Amino acid sequence: MAEAVALGSPAGAAAYDRPVTFAAVLLFANAVFNAVAWPRFYPRIAADPRARDAEGRRTRFYTVHVVLISIALALAAASAIAGVVILL
Repeated sequence: MAEAVALGSPAGAAAYDRPVTFAAVLLFANAVFNAVAWPRFYPRIAADPRARDAEGRRTRFYTVHVVLISIALALAAASAIAGVVILL
């Protein structure tokens, strides 16, 4: 039968470190992906004919996509911060 290990003990700390490190790596990977992938869409969205109406004003198509990109960048920042906080 497996023995219970207290988190305060060295063995408990080692068992706790592995999932925490894995979570931090996932958060950093998410941050990098969002920071690299999403901004690349902006030039394509801005150049899309659906981004402006006949009078040259920005359309909802443009606004929605800029909001999506902004949210992705905010999530990237939050993921990076959470990854650092988890490792501290």
